[in-house]
This record gives sequence, C-alpha cells and structure tokens, in this order.
Amino acid sequence: MKDEQFKSNPAVHPFQKPLYLLCSTTLLLGPISALAQDMPQPPAAVAVHATPEGAQGESATATVAVAANTTAVAATPPRNRTDAATTVALAALLPHLANNDTIPLMDRSALFAGDMNRALTGYDVSQSTLAAAEKAVTDKKTQVVLRRAMNLLGTPYRWGGARPGGFDCSGLVNYVFRTALGIQLPRVSRDMARHSGGELIKDRKEVRTGDLVFFGKAGRITHVGIVLDKGLFLHAPRTGKDVRMDSFSSGYWSHKFIQARRVL
Repeated sequence: MKDEQFKSNPAVHPFQKPLYLLCSTTLLLGPISALAQDMPQPPAAVAVHATPEGAQGESATATVAVAANTTAVAATPPRNRTDAATTVALAALLPHLANNDTIPLMDRSALFAGDMNRALTGYDVSQSTLAAAEKAVTDKKTQVVLRRAMNLLGTPYRWGGARPGGFDCSGLVNYVFRTALGIQLPRVSRDMARHSGGELIKDRKEVRTGDLVFFGKAGRITHVGIVLDKGLFLHAPRTGKDVRMDSFSSGYWSHKFIQARRVL
C-alpha cells in the first residue's frame, strides 16, 4: 500500500522512501536487540558461579567450575572476559582456601589474567622450597626468617619501598629481619655488606640458609637478597618484577655474586 502511494504521488520527495525504509528497519531491530540482552546466560557460563556449601567436596566443586568455565571463557564476549577469568581464578583457589592454607606466591598478574598454571605452580614451588629449607636447618631463628620472607613472595617491586605494599631489594631484607627477629640492618645494600654485626663470607660454597647474599659489578655492591636453599635466594629484582626466587649458583646472578654475610 505504501509503495503504491509513493508511485502514485509524484509530489513525494525522492529521499522520503529510503528514509521510511530505514526508520522501519530500526523499529524492528530495536525490540530484537533488547530481547537478546534479556536472554539468560548459557548453562556453561552460569555453572562457574556455584558456591561450595561446606569444606567437604570443595575440591570437586572447584574442578567442575573450572572445567565449565573453560567453555564459557571461549564463548564470552570480550567485555566479559575479565569477569570470566576472575571466576576461574577463584574456583581454582577454593581447595587451598578450604584448608586454611596461605598462598605466599600468588603472582598478581597471574591471578588477574586467569593464568592458573602459573599461579598454582608458583604456589607449589614456594611451599616445597620452604619445606626443604626448613628441614635443612634446625636453628629456630633461621626458620622464622624463612617463613617471613616466603610470605612476601609476589609483592610488587617499588623503588625505595620498605613495606608490604612494595619493596626494593634492601627494603625487603631490612623488613624481613626487623619484623621477624627485631634485627635492625642498614637500609641500603652496600651498608649491609659492611655491617660489622655479621660474619663476612667470600666463598659462595660456604653460604647457607638465612645468609645475606650480595651482588654487583667490579666490586661495587648494588643488590642484596636472602639465601633460601640449594643455591636459591629471595629478592626484589627491579621495576616490573615481583619479589621472587632465583639461583645464585648458576645463570645471571652467579656472575654478579660478590660476597655474603651471616647475621644469624
């Protein structure tokens, strides 16, 4: 009927017919779009929001949630990917939280990216390293220092930082010994290396758990960390890197080693 009016009425402006079609199409698509937004989520996406009711069966619940969310993340629109990834992270952490575990090495970037392999592998590594180091030493003071240090793994680096919100290398060492045992060390690494209250160690083979280990170039000390076990040390590397464990018996840091100092 409308088409006949356009054909029979020569006074109609030539642009009115396309405009009429455009308006009609918009009116039709509007309700469809709104209806689509109100549609319920697919089952796979809803499944990840299940909350465990008790301590028993939480591991199974978390496993089911992670498996369901693998499909959900792939099918989720880009604007919802962050929420989906966070859900995966929380579901994977449920078994640890149910057992009242602490999670000392939960790298923040891994958590928010939903990279569970990296996060949970880091958790297992830190726990096994701590257990091995504590078994290797009988000194209670050293064990206290180890636990305090390992609980700070994953803390962001911050130049001049000396608190859990962010550390530089000497700020980390200073904080650990001060809060764990009340031992007050100098604030910067080069002064720690000259600290008269500790035994100087030149041979890296004689370094043991709990010692301070110093690095630099041409005899100039620029970095410090805390020895853990089997050639590993804990430190705050640099901007963009969180507190972590590295080897000083091989690789990059082995070439930077200058000395160690025993303060325990």
